[in-house]
Amino acid sequence: LSLSNSLSLSRAPTRTVKDFDGNEDDAQLAEYQAKFLPEAGEVAEWEEEEPDLEDEDEEDEDDEGGEGGEAKGWFGKSAVGSFLKDSLDSATGNKVLTAEELAPVLDAMRQQLISKNVASEIALNITETVKATLVGQKLASFTRVKTMVTQALKSAVMRVLTPKKSTDILHEIISNRRSGKPYTIVFVGINGVGKSTSLAKVCYYLKQHNIKVMIAACDTFRSGAVEQLRSHARCLDVPLFEKGYLKDPGEVAKAAIDEGTANGFDVVLVDTAGRMQNNDKLMRELAKLVQINDPNLLLFVGEALVGNDGIDQLLMFNKALQTYIPRAQAHEVDGIVLTKFDTIDDKVGATLSMSYKTGQPVMFVGTGQKYTHLKKLNVNSVIRALFS
Repeated sequence: LSLSNSLSLSRAPTRTVKDFDGNEDDAQLAEYQAKFLPEAGEVAEWEEEEPDLEDEDEEDEDDEGGEGGEAKGWFGKSAVGSFLKDSLDSATGNKVLTAEELAPVLDAMRQQLISKNVASEIALNITETVKATLVGQKLASFTRVKTMVTQALKSAVMRVLTPKKSTDILHEIISNRRSGKPYTIVFVGINGVGKSTSLAKVCYYLKQHNIKVMIAACDTFRSGAVEQLRSHARCLDVPLFEKGYLKDPGEVAKAAIDEGTANGFDVVLVDTAGRMQNNDKLMRELAKLVQINDPNLLLFVGEALVGNDGIDQLLMFNKALQTYIPRAQAHEVDGIVLTKFDTIDDKVGATLSMSYKTGQPVMFVGTGQKYTHLKKLNVNSVIRALFS
């Protein structure tokens, strides 16, 4: 076994000019430094403040006019009498909402959520829940039906995305120091979603907050996986625990955690093999790793621009953990990391879909290539994008 790169952990590195002797390892290090480390003075994205959610302005009253100047009602009705009655009821707060009146607005909202990459089943479930809460309610004075529906939908989405438990990893890690063991985070996901890079970004984030971190190379299946992590570890200036390939990943993780305990590390970040959700052998290996090590946090890494496929992957990972771990030791995915969040514009629906299906929060989103391109999910920004 090897515990390499046992270097100073006092401060996470920034990009600096170094002298290299021309050998392959130094050339690899230089490449990683140029690719992943921030420029001097660059502010990490997790430090940037995002604006709070503001109520959307109501639509212009010009929308109330139809062709030829004929007034339209709340849903495009052309009858002037109906428009005047509905307007009066709205102004006085006497209008009672019916399922028929809500249907066209909710259908439009459902289509909007789907267009923002929310899974169609989930968009339907959320709008149906909102309909059930609004039918029979009185429309608030001077409030349009669409405005009331939008506000109710935003509240429903807020409830889904707001974590039910603490997502303050730094607080959890510091509190865990009393246990005498490192706080263990296991990263799982399918092939090619940026799992190892996400782990490296989280490592950099923790180091910036003076957390003593070690990485464990438990992808003993994919050729080149250990070498990739070794390059990240050198670039990050953190130790890497490794045993090479064709080893039991659960036992490697256990040995890494024991090593972390003996050497006073705050955190062990465990990389695992990318696996398709229907690969039974690798799923059994993952379940064993989780069972024998009982990590503090099990993070599923997926791409932000996914639809039902991403949800299916996440649910299949949870199903495998349920199937292969005894009920008394049950441990499912605790949180989600979404990569390529900077590439999706306002199509942020995967955040809602995955949290809705699992009840677990999106802990981090990746917003670029560098280690500093990582931030906590801003729920208000997601809601703003979904309803823009």
